[in-house]
Amino acid sequence: MTKKLILCTFVGLSMVSFAQKSEAEGPENLNWYLKDPKADGVYGTGATKAYEMLTAAGKKSTTVIVAVIDSGVETDHPDLKDVIWINEDEIPNNGIDDDKNGYIDDINGWSFLGGPTQDIDKEALELARMYRIESEYFKGKKVENISSSELARFATYEKIKMAFEKEIADKEASVVNIRMFAEYIKRVEKNSGVAFSKETNAAFVAESEIDKRIQNRMKSFLDMVPAEQLTGEIESALASMQSALDLAKQDADAIRTSIVGDNPNDLSNKIYGCNRYEGPDAFHGTHVSGIIAATRNNGMGIDGVADNVRIMVLRAVPDGDERDKDVANAIIYAVDNGAKVINMSFGKYWTPNKDYVDAAIEYARSKDVLLVHAAGNDAKNKDVEDSYPTRLLNNKTTAPNWIEVGASSSSKSGKTILADFSNYGATTVDFFAPGVDIYSTVPDFNYGNASGTSMACPATAGVAALIRSYFPELSAAEVREVLMATTATYKKTVIAPNGAKAKMKDLCITGGFVNAANAVTYLLEKK
Repeated sequence: MTKKLILCTFVGLSMVSFAQKSEAEGPENLNWYLKDPKADGVYGTGATKAYEMLTAAGKKSTTVIVAVIDSGVETDHPDLKDVIWINEDEIPNNGIDDDKNGYIDDINGWSFLGGPTQDIDKEALELARMYRIESEYFKGKKVENISSSELARFATYEKIKMAFEKEIADKEASVVNIRMFAEYIKRVEKNSGVAFSKETNAAFVAESEIDKRIQNRMKSFLDMVPAEQLTGEIESALASMQSALDLAKQDADAIRTSIVGDNPNDLSNKIYGCNRYEGPDAFHGTHVSGIIAATRNNGMGIDGVADNVRIMVLRAVPDGDERDKDVANAIIYAVDNGAKVINMSFGKYWTPNKDYVDAAIEYARSKDVLLVHAAGNDAKNKDVEDSYPTRLLNNKTTAPNWIEVGASSSSKSGKTILADFSNYGATTVDFFAPGVDIYSTVPDFNYGNASGTSMACPATAGVAALIRSYFPELSAAEVREVLMATTATYKKTVIAPNGAKAKMKDLCITGGFVNAANAVTYLLEKK
């Protein structure tokens, strides 16, 4: 994703809320997420300081494979091409499964979202997919006609139905409301005869109360972003919301089958997809990969957190909700092909096949693979409402090889040090990591800023890979324990994502921020 688009309410109207201008715009701050609170006064990951200590100690590293389960990655990006994993047991483009793992020509990873010639781009939300299946199953049935063995399933269906109908209503209202802003811009342009701008907005004579309210809101946004960007974001938000609404009403499973060729509800089928790693939109996955592993010290663009890793590309996250089947199979592929850290910058609030994903998480644990997961971008308390996948397994156990990460900023102020969009949880989120205005690799050989727990997740995965690379004797669970024990603390009061004043210990388990320098110090002293 690009900067998070938050639909918020303004006197009955939904509107796109833009992030404030970046604190990381200056060249000296492009790599702020590598800085250290003690050395630099910035709550970055402390990676730069960690490398200084490792070099001084004469520590050597071993290569670690980091699997990025995401939207796809631009594997030939100049700052990434040298760190992309290569399957040495597969001969490129010969149409043969040389390594006998079931996947043909999987040189850099695999896409579970592609078929012979097409790729999945947009997908429906999981709620819509579950509603379609369950509404068909219970079509025409009333509670008095339901057998006792299916009463629990029917009760769940009624919850799904209620949530789906609300989701549709909300999206329809959002489309109407965002369109009001788009049409307002057109009226201003028609009235002025030139492109929409701060000046034309101010000069426009609003004749209705609704236009006056929109005009005032526009003034606020134009103080933060250029008019051209504002116009583009509104158009993008309208198109995105309309697309989501349309997808919610379509048979997403039929679309999936026609493109990929598999039955998305047949969990027994693990061999499907293609080796097109980039997909229709690789912005998110490319940005994530750069944070983890963009080639360090090459005088180009940015430096990734980890210096001796290879990025395994696993495309399983579309524009919309990922499927449990794809997530589980991507985890299994990563484990079977040597990944020691898996980055998972995605999540959803409904899951039809949690047991299947839980089994993949358990499999990763059994093979000593660390899973790093983004907490989510809805300013929710995960102690109250968790998202999926989750380390809380259906067998009532907690996966010890799992790290849950919230997002923080480069600000030194407790008012803005935490991202206002980040999910949090005193018992469910481990710690926070850099996730606001992160400058990283993007498609077309370029670089750009993005914000989200999706960025905090790879910042943490990079630190975890760094530790696994220089201290390979540590297990996945031990790496988590070290990172938990060595977070950088912030003792002042902060403003929580819900707007309330809080202490860090009330928002995450450790009450701190991931810090590679602290972890390295701890491990070197322990030796």
